[in-house]
Amino acid sequence: QVQLVESGGGLVQAGGSLRLSCAAFGRTFSGYARGWFRQSPGKERMFVAAILWSGGETYYADPAKGRFTISRDGARNTAYLQMNGLKPEDTAVYYCAARRAIGLITTPGQYDYWGQGTQVTVSS
Repeated sequence: QVQLVESGGGLVQAGGSLRLSCAAFGRTFSGYARGWFRQSPGKERMFVAAILWSGGETYYADPAKGRFTISRDGARNTAYLQMNGLKPEDTAVYYCAARRAIGLITTPGQYDYWGQGTQVTVSS
């Protein structure tokens, strides 16, 4: 069994920065992709960013482009989401997810493992 553990959320003022971490524990696992999603109350879980674990290719949703950066550390089996220029509309619970096999990476249903989520709150 693979367990994903997120950390790094918190309260920040608009314009500030946070770095989220997603560490994988359990049996040896790297997988095909690691993604970040976010969910606000009453809304669907939305794609934020993803990284292909082997080659490092990155993909971003439009709201994240130019402000967020996803990266990985293979030795630590950890993915990161650096968020700069945060806005109040970025407030959400952020979830890390991992997909085992090749396939779509922007849809929540395509991921195999999920973390428990970390709250990000941006005050105006």
